[in-house]
Amino acid sequence: MKILMVLTSHDQMGDTGHKTGFWLEEFTAPYYVFRDAGADITIASPKGGQPPVDPNSEAEEALTETTRRFQQDAHAKESLASTKKLSDVDMNEYDAIFYPGGHGPLWDLVNDDKSIALIKTAYEQDKVIGAVCHAPAVFKNVEVKPGQNIVGGREVTGFTNSEEEAVGLSGVVPFLLEDMLKENTATYTRGDDWAPHIVVDGKLITGQNPASSEGAAKAVVQALQEA
Repeated sequence: MKILMVLTSHDQMGDTGHKTGFWLEEFTAPYYVFRDAGADITIASPKGGQPPVDPNSEAEEALTETTRRFQQDAHAKESLASTKKLSDVDMNEYDAIFYPGGHGPLWDLVNDDKSIALIKTAYEQDKVIGAVCHAPAVFKNVEVKPGQNIVGGREVTGFTNSEEEAVGLSGVVPFLLEDMLKENTATYTRGDDWAPHIVVDGKLITGQNPASSEGAAKAVVQALQEA
């Protein structure tokens, strides 16, 4: 199993002056699910090198078993600090592509031509595509046929409007993820706010929020094992 994990390189929360990036637990939980399943993992980002971690995800109340494991894991920290540039990545070399969330992807990955091309290639080659929390934003501009978005007619989930409201960022984000998915004719489903909710539609796998990251990653592994 060769899995490509793609992280944001964007570190500014709009024009608020606050920092953002990727959500640490949404990277560490899937990373260890993949690694413990024996997968070969490559981490990439638009700019390469160390991607920005959302400082809120390093706060004491946001820490989890996997984020603590990561802090003691020199190999994992080195891998994260030296991500490949997206422009140097070839989807032909991987069996799956997985996007951890955080608010950063709403600004950079959503419009990143290379990211869009990687997702299209994965789709055309019938590979497993996963995204959790805010990361389904990366599907916004992925057309698989003229006028048809990759999520069109598919069942998906992602960070809910009410969760965005709860964190006070509805007016800051460039778009609301739930609305975008519905506008692209996805069948959007959700669980309770902050509760795990994972949706598997063929080889398209999405998780609603940070609590869904481990389950989404396990679904990716299962899909790979069944392929």
